[in-house]
Amino acid sequence: MEAINFTAKTKKLELVNLPVPKVTKPDQVLIKVAYAGICGTDLHIIQGEFPCNENETFTLGHEFSGTVVDVGSDVKIFKKGDRVSVDPNSGCNSCEFCHSGKPHFCPIGGISNTIGIYRNGGWAEYCVAPIVQVHKVSDTITLEQAALTEPLSCLAHGFDIISPVTVGQKILITGAGIIGSLWVCNLHLQGHRNVTVSEPNSNRLQMLKNLNTGFKLITPDQLKKNQQSDPNYKFDLIIDCSGYPPAIEHAVTILNKGGKLCIFGVAPPHAEIKIKPFDVYMNELKIFGVLINPFSFPKSLGLIEAMGDRYLNYENLGIKTFPLKQYKEAIELLKKGTIAKAIFKF
Repeated sequence: MEAINFTAKTKKLELVNLPVPKVTKPDQVLIKVAYAGICGTDLHIIQGEFPCNENETFTLGHEFSGTVVDVGSDVKIFKKGDRVSVDPNSGCNSCEFCHSGKPHFCPIGGISNTIGIYRNGGWAEYCVAPIVQVHKVSDTITLEQAALTEPLSCLAHGFDIISPVTVGQKILITGAGIIGSLWVCNLHLQGHRNVTVSEPNSNRLQMLKNLNTGFKLITPDQLKKNQQSDPNYKFDLIIDCSGYPPAIEHAVTILNKGGKLCIFGVAPPHAEIKIKPFDVYMNELKIFGVLINPFSFPKSLGLIEAMGDRYLNYENLGIKTFPLKQYKEAIELLKKGTIAKAIFKF
């Protein structure tokens, strides 16, 4: 089978031919991959800016959907032909965090054992996953849409953290890559209309118009000009999807009293921001981090059913599909911001 492997020590990414993996444990499921996304985290991994498996070469890809082709002897709820999406994250089920319902903080599992980051993932024709990380996709969801389950599950977790978010609040989204676009979809679905999106890439702003939400679309320069011309230009909620430290720093200065800042985008581990603690104190500001997706895959699948083609149409979202052999082109277009997301189609 074709697969894209990554070696962290040399930062080498290459298309290879590998044997089709086999089910070797009773709780495993073998999946024929249909769609596998390239995440911003993958770009950070390739550039050496995000932790991953440094001990051995592995197959990337932690966002994917497909069809079950084989199951282990203990697997009862899945059968060959079932359409599924895979949650790449799991805990050890033994530590204090796992027992407290916080497996994303697990020092053994969590983000330190992710499929496609530490274990072989979905940038391949086939992938093996344990049953606890496999979710059946309903007949109302296409495998194309199901490829977005993982990013939407992170979004669902983030929405739980920042809730309540009252309709009518003034909201700003910074960064209009695919995650920013999915937040746009979610907020519009929930009935929010007083939403502004700030993005420096004109192509991405143009793509957002295809979603037909009526949200205000501006550049960071326009955002700063609005702030300078109106001292009351503030937001009740700011969701940073850029992971860009200057944007996060600026966001704190335009939060309304009692406002919330959600740091959703992944910044490089070495990045730093400066904020004034007095402003946090005086204005009772709330800053939230969001780490992956504990127990939010079912919520994500519910979101996908509710969004449907109205929001999750690839063309409207600026998503382009590629065969594996075009991985270099896919990554390059994604870096340039010419497209919002690249997804491998098998």
